[in-house]
Amino acid sequence: MASRRLLSSLLRSSARRSPAPRSSAAACPTPRAAPRPSPAGYLLSRAVEYATSAAAPQPTPPPVKTPPGPSGKITDEFTGAGAIGKVCQVIGAVVDVRFDEGLPPILTALEVLDNQIRLVLEVAQHLGENMVRTIAMDGTEGLVRGQRVLNTGSPITVPVGRATLGRIMNVIGEPIDEKGEIKTNHFLPIHREAPAFVEQATEQQILVTGIKVVDLLAPYQRGGKIGLFGGAGVGKTVLIMELINNVAKAHGGFSVFAGVGERTREGNDLYREMIESGVIKLGDKQDESKCALVYGQMNEPPGARARVGLTGLTVAEHFRDAEGQDVLLFIDNIFRFTQANSEVSALLGRIPSAVGYQPTLATDLGGLQERITTTKKGSITSVQAIYVPADDLTDPAPATTFAHLDATTVLSRQISELGIYPAVDPLDSTSRMLSPHVLGEEHYQTARGVQKVLQNYKNLQDIIAILGMDELSEDDKLTVARARKIQRFLSQPFHVAEVFTGAPGKYVELKESVNSFQGVLDGKYDDLPEQSFYMVGGIEEDENIEVSFMSEQVRLYLGSIGLLGEYSPTTRNRERLSWGSFSCMHYRPHQHLTPTLGCYFKQPLLIAEDPFIVSKGKDSTVSSGPPCL
Repeated sequence: MASRRLLSSLLRSSARRSPAPRSSAAACPTPRAAPRPSPAGYLLSRAVEYATSAAAPQPTPPPVKTPPGPSGKITDEFTGAGAIGKVCQVIGAVVDVRFDEGLPPILTALEVLDNQIRLVLEVAQHLGENMVRTIAMDGTEGLVRGQRVLNTGSPITVPVGRATLGRIMNVIGEPIDEKGEIKTNHFLPIHREAPAFVEQATEQQILVTGIKVVDLLAPYQRGGKIGLFGGAGVGKTVLIMELINNVAKAHGGFSVFAGVGERTREGNDLYREMIESGVIKLGDKQDESKCALVYGQMNEPPGARARVGLTGLTVAEHFRDAEGQDVLLFIDNIFRFTQANSEVSALLGRIPSAVGYQPTLATDLGGLQERITTTKKGSITSVQAIYVPADDLTDPAPATTFAHLDATTVLSRQISELGIYPAVDPLDSTSRMLSPHVLGEEHYQTARGVQKVLQNYKNLQDIIAILGMDELSEDDKLTVARARKIQRFLSQPFHVAEVFTGAPGKYVELKESVNSFQGVLDGKYDDLPEQSFYMVGGIEEDENIEVSFMSEQVRLYLGSIGLLGEYSPTTRNRERLSWGSFSCMHYRPHQHLTPTLGCYFKQPLLIAEDPFIVSKGKDSTVSSGPPCL
């Protein structure tokens, strides 16, 4: 059809351009004149020739042979591996590099040559004119324009496998524990695709932590993602250390700890504690270690803090995929990952989003979180501490993280101000596992009953603050009394805090936690004072101290503690003019009273009429004095 339309248009144009009639003198051609071709015939022949060539079949081009590469897709020609570039600009942690040939793709690792230390750059943007913008994984002090840069042709690659157990690495896989090179044949890039949907497992199983408030109200899923939310100084790191103590030490598989932008002192303390507990073994027994550590602490540049979480995750993924292990991954603190990306975002020329965060906040976080999952080969159970700026849970960084988690443990500053640790908010903390189909009916009803009592107490607090307790009904007074006992019973001494508190840590089994709280809800312990529930483990321990040992209540006077005969009554409550329950403790004269001194006897406290010995304060010397009753 196109050929026909072209032919007709050419014929019409030639007809309009036909030559004018010639004169009679010129009408007789001379014998020597050559015949002139007709314009219409010439154009017609050209049109037919064009139509014929257009309709003819075109020859098929020969197939292009792809040179053999790592996967048949990426080749040296594409990645530019081995190409040498030059530094053109240095702006803090961001370095611009020009390549005359072999332009590296996004996320490719570059190495600066002729530098005192190994400096790795990661390509973040292509600026045009053979220029790339990169993020430095270490300090850029001493870099100069014109310095040579090598294109490695691959992303940042780190060592993985059993050789990493018991070792401390940085973001690029270099050992920083002064124990020599990590000897392994297994290396993986830190940028990888998340497992496909069909590869993921759907099994639901509880991970028992031994912490009452967690196991009862917001239980953790084995193979799930758990977030510990809290502001500055409310106990996130202490809680994650206790989880490492309770779970990782008793865990049969391997653990990976990624320190992202937190204090170097805490990283050193964790390393020493793991050595003392046997989780990490040194020397010839290093092969028996159960944990690998990856650190990118506060003093590191933002590039290292933005990628060290991916390095730790890559180590954990190898144990899951290659060895079929159930891996525990601890990340402290995932907010620093977001913060580090925000620091370099402006230098990369991106327009800030809400509250100054990078516009790619959700993408950055999703790329990390989606790789933390359980597959049919193995599982990764992730516990992540998440700093909440200004205690605002609606801040974009923690709010974006909420969507990825299976359980959230929210730490409250108001609860920590009451001296209740761990300062877990029992009403804000949530879990997908809090279901009767997973936990069983008894556990579920107990947890909901505890939350109901605490919520009713929260609703009554305004009335109590304005009118006082006397204006409440008897039922409300009972609700308040039980709620205050539950609130204090949610506290628990930690093993990792023994050095600070002097109190031995407690591990509480799940069944014991459920039975204890159900007893409080049923009114089984209504006759006990609320202070007896503070900082104890299970209710059995509380009964031994307060029920078996006691038959009376003794009033304190100015904090003095009375000693009867050969027995010293001690108490948890040392407030002025308050009532507290006492147990009996053996003492010897002129000794200091400490929580560990003496032994307990199962006999009631007798009220003596004669003067007896008095001790003022917790660690005061025993001396004679008037009775305090």
